[in-house]
Amino acid sequence: MAGPLLLIAAGGTGGHMFPAQALAEAMVRKGWRVKLSTDARGARYAGGFPHVVQVEEVASATFARGGALAKLAVPFRIVGGVVSAVWAMMRDRPAVVVGFGGYPTIPALAAAWVLRRPRMIHEQNGVLGRVNQVFARRVDRVACGTWPTALPAGVEGIHTGNPVRGAVLERAGAGYIPPGDYPMSLLVIGGSQGARILSDVVPAAVAALPEGIRRHLRVAHQAREEDMGRVVAAYEAAGILAEVEPFFRDIPRRLSECQLVVSRSGASSVADISVIGRPSVLIPFAAATGDHQTANARGLVDAGAAVLIPEKLLDPAALALQLEAVLGQPDAAVAMAQHALGQGRPDATERLQALVEELAKGTQR
Repeated sequence: MAGPLLLIAAGGTGGHMFPAQALAEAMVRKGWRVKLSTDARGARYAGGFPHVVQVEEVASATFARGGALAKLAVPFRIVGGVVSAVWAMMRDRPAVVVGFGGYPTIPALAAAWVLRRPRMIHEQNGVLGRVNQVFARRVDRVACGTWPTALPAGVEGIHTGNPVRGAVLERAGAGYIPPGDYPMSLLVIGGSQGARILSDVVPAAVAALPEGIRRHLRVAHQAREEDMGRVVAAYEAAGILAEVEPFFRDIPRRLSECQLVVSRSGASSVADISVIGRPSVLIPFAAATGDHQTANARGLVDAGAAVLIPEKLLDPAALALQLEAVLGQPDAAVAMAQHALGQGRPDATERLQALVEELAKGTQR
């Protein structure tokens, strides 16, 4: 006999698709059937899902792209997607529907609301995305990857955490070597392709550190391809041993071996830093929707695990001050690492899985 059906809906970005994939893998292992509802863009991210997960492409659209005519067509495309989703849901009734954010989740969540199927959303960031804002009052559970998450009045969130990759879980709580008079590692990450502002500021900040810290420092810096030449030159001019790449494929290893991280505060980066447990200096992306990267950083900052520098206040002198405060005070660095670990949720996937199973019980009549 086939297991119960979980319908997962996720938008076409890695931030939405990764936690969706983690939940899909867990539920398949538990014997559930799993379907993924997404648009054509999201389907391109679906290669990492278990092969038994059926991918259903839905008609969806966003008001954020296209000209006036395209924007006029958006409501009609969404309505068409909802109607199709209702019919599909009537033919193969899911026990639970879970939305992970993004416009492509509208058809599945709307259909689940119309047909009164058990449903929940998972928000990765500390501020609800536009679609999750719409559905927060229309679902049975609101799972929050970041804590605290700003929620509409009367809506209660459940802190599950954000699922992290297996390579991160393998290094969860890895022993922390405090900074000292021996080789130290500074990891600089600014999203999957690096961040220009970090390439502008970090090399100069490192060069401004006291010689006693600087001579022990090794830097791994993720920079955009077009910025690499000047970043490499800046470190060389300062006599700093630096590895500069557009993308590091072994971030979990580098995180576990570093003394300090300088990073954007995307939801997945914050989750990785917390689960492994490392001190960090966080520079939220100022243009993030709803300033959600500042919200993402709040838990670590309030716990004393991270220092936050707003982008508008970021300059070499300000950053050098914070780098020295951590790298020059081993006891403070150890405390920050421990506080970061206290914010981690290595069992985020299991928490999501438990919520799905709890909601499913209501359908087993």
